Amino acid sequence: MVGALLVKPDDASCTAGVIFFNNIGYLGMCGHGMIGLITALAHIGTIEPGEHKIETPVGAVTTTLHSNGEVSVSNVPSWRARKAITFDVPGIGNITGDIAWGGNWFFLIEDHGLTITPNNTNSLTDYCQRVRTVVNIQGFPEVDHVELFGPATIKCANAKNFVLCPGGAYDRSACGTGTSAKLACLAVDSKLEEGARWVQESIIGSHLTGHFRWLDTQKSKISPVITGTAFVTAESTLILNKDDPFCSGIRQA
Repeated sequence: MVGALLVKPDDASCTAGVIFFNNIGYLGMCGHGMIGLITALAHIGTIEPGEHKIETPVGAVTTTLHSNGEVSVSNVPSWRARKAITFDVPGIGNITGDIAWGGNWFFLIEDHGLTITPNNTNSLTDYCQRVRTVVNIQGFPEVDHVELFGPATIKCANAKNFVLCPGGAYDRSACGTGTSAKLACLAVDSKLEEGARWVQESIIGSHLTGHFRWLDTQKSKISPVITGTAFVTAESTLILNKDDPFCSGIRQA
């Protein structure tokens, strides 16, 4: 679960500012979180269908609330930093993958030998945690997400993924920033044409649809657009009582 803290934007052209956070801290961006944010703002009547610019810690993104309830997110510029870099992971062996930015830093792995299914999340999580530890130690401390890919299991999708997030939790969605990082890798490898559609399936069978355009003549950075849906499931009120000794949470010494 990802939280979204609404704040006043520094950029006057933005409808709102947002800080996404999970169980251990804040996230630079969150693609599906942004889709959920726009869906929630529409639910409470703050916005209507159309374009809405939202400021995040890593830059402003332009969102589009469609009349059918879908949301498109024109994400921050994305790129691949390293291609096919290999690490020797204790207990696993040599693992090769790409390092890419899609609003968060990812290590993306195609060849891992694991089955991406909901009943295999313990093994997937353990594998990704081992990999991330080595990637961080061996020169890439900024990488906090690990993304595994496998064959799609729904007809409309191109691939299925498993994404380990900071804090040891895994993404139930297809991961908007992870899909952006994937699009950047596909683009520079000439495996996906500008404007062509890529459908990314999540571990639970949901999906996000992405496409991109080039941002430079050198074809090194892309502007990814991710489209998906989110649904409001509850409304609640958080009460901060000044007399509550644990109003700000439980802090350990």
